[in-house]
Amino acid sequence: MERLQKIIAQSTDYSRRAAEKLITEGKVSLNGRIVTELGTKAELTDEILVEGNVITQHDHVYYLLNKPIRVISSRSDEKGRTVITDLIDERQKVYPVGRLDYFTTGLILVTNDGNLANGLMHPRYNIPKTYRAKVEGRVTDYTLKDLAKGVKIEGYKTKPAKVRRVRYTEKTDSTVVEITISEGKNNQVRKMFETVGHPVETLKRTKYAFFDLETETLPAGASRPLSVKEIRKLYNLIGEAGRE
Repeated sequence: MERLQKIIAQSTDYSRRAAEKLITEGKVSLNGRIVTELGTKAELTDEILVEGNVITQHDHVYYLLNKPIRVISSRSDEKGRTVITDLIDERQKVYPVGRLDYFTTGLILVTNDGNLANGLMHPRYNIPKTYRAKVEGRVTDYTLKDLAKGVKIEGYKTKPAKVRRVRYTEKTDSTVVEITISEGKNNQVRKMFETVGHPVETLKRTKYAFFDLETETLPAGASRPLSVKEIRKLYNLIGEAGRE
């Protein structure tokens, strides 16, 4: 059983808010009966009409994607740039779980399961995300300790992180650093390195939860569906029952 507004938002181009407006305006029917109460729920076999048009409910789908550079973590882009959903052969309405910025590459989940997506993005569950950053200059041990303890960016202090220096290249005067964070504020990793005086040159998310890019056979731009076991494991991470 799911709320009607959620089903409509997942199965059409209407947003959740637009779906709620349609319901309260009496433009949605459930099994031949006009519905105006927002708490109404429906099953997969129910007939739902929106403004007289039948909508088809779908099961949830889940994908792991290796995002390339210069791709927007969204369903659409007003500038006509490539978006994540352009890379997935899926007719259902799906969304990325969180965001990777335009120039950041690596692992990202895509799904139409709002409950799981919201849980994974909620800071309470501390889902680990590991990045490999190539930054300007030589990163010292003191700077690594500062990053690990947390640094102040835009009025807040970041949570403790795991940080290690992978290598320093004298020829390019750049350092590769691996950093694992449990929060996901906008452009957080880039801002953290900017704060300590080492702007990011390239950034890749190599791990998300228990997914690891090194053990995946996903070239840039490729995706794969998640297994039932992986979906259940993700639900277990946020303390909810797994799907059958």
